[in-house]
Amino acid sequence: MPSPARIHRPTPRNLARLAGVLQRGGLVALPTETVYGLAADALDAAACGKIFRAKGRPATDPLIVHVLTLAQADEVGELNPAARKLAAAFWPGPLTLVLPKREIVPAMVTAGLGSVAVRMPKHPLFRKMLRLAGRPLAAPSANPFGYISPTTAAHVKAGLGRRIGHILDGGPCRIGVESTVLDLRVPEHPVLLRPGAVSRAALAAALGRPVRLAPAGTTGEAERTTGLPGPGMLARHYSPRTPLTLTEKIAAGRAAAAPEEAFLFFRRPKTRAAAEAKNVFWLTATGSLEEAARNLFDRLRHLDGGAWHAIRAERVPGRGALAPALNDRLARAAARKG
Repeated sequence: MPSPARIHRPTPRNLARLAGVLQRGGLVALPTETVYGLAADALDAAACGKIFRAKGRPATDPLIVHVLTLAQADEVGELNPAARKLAAAFWPGPLTLVLPKREIVPAMVTAGLGSVAVRMPKHPLFRKMLRLAGRPLAAPSANPFGYISPTTAAHVKAGLGRRIGHILDGGPCRIGVESTVLDLRVPEHPVLLRPGAVSRAALAAALGRPVRLAPAGTTGEAERTTGLPGPGMLARHYSPRTPLTLTEKIAAGRAAAAPEEAFLFFRRPKTRAAAEAKNVFWLTATGSLEEAARNLFDRLRHLDGGAWHAIRAERVPGRGALAPALNDRLARAAARKG
C-alpha cells in the first residue's frame, strides 16, 4: 500500500521542494481562497492525467487552469475585452472565466473542447507556488470525484491520503466554496455556469450587460459522454455518502422526532432544546453568509462521518452572492444518483 501523503508546513524550503515536484510532473495539493486544489503542470498532459486518476474524475469534466499573471492567462486562453474587464475587477480572486483555448493547452485539460477555464487565485501560498513552479497549474478540488470538497489539509489527507504524496498546509480556506465560473466564449452573451463568491449582479455590473444563468445540472448520458463547458456542473456533486435531503425550512422541533437523522440548519436554532439536541447542527451562529460558506463542507463531512441514517438540510436564505452558491452546493449534494 502506498505511503500516506505528507502534510508540509509552508516554509521556504518546503515550497521550493514542492515546486520541484510540480516541475517534474508530480501532484501537490495546494490551498486556495476557495477550497484546496490538486495541482499539476497544466501544460503537461501526463501530469494532468495523474489528477484524473487520483480523483477518479471522468475525462468529460474539464480542469481549471490557474495562472499568476494576465500575460500567462492570455497564453492559455484568448482574453477578449470582456475578459480583460472582469480580470481588472476581480482578479486575483474567486472567479473562473471560460475562454477559447490556445493550442498550448492539452486536450485532456479541457475535456477535448475548444475552451479552457482560467482563474488567477488570490491565496498567497498558491501564488508563491505558481511563481516558483514557473508554469500554470491545473487544480480541481483535492478530493475523490463527486465527494465533499476539502477546505483544510486534513480533509485532503482523509480523501486522497493514499493516492497522492504531498499536501501544502495553508490553514482553513477563507471563502470555503468553489469559484464562480462564467462562460465568456461568446462575450456578448455571458453565461453563469456556477455561482460563487463573485455574484451574478457584480459580473453584470462590471460588464455592463445581463448575465444569463446556465440550465440546471446535466444528467444521464450527457454527463458520461459529452465534455462540459466548465467544472462543477454535474447534477450530483459535492455529495456526502449519507443520503441528504434539502428542504425550504426545517421546523425546530422536528429533530426530536427523528433522532436517527442529522439536521443541518442555516442558523443556530433559537430554542435551547433544539440547539442542544445531539442531532442538530448549523452553518452559522449569527446568520453570516460568509461564516456559513466557510463551514459548509466541514459540517457535511462531520455529519457524513457520524452514524446518521440521513441528513436533512435547509436552504440558505438571502440574496447575497454566497446564498446562491451555498444553495447550489446543497442542491447538488442532495441530488440522487442517475
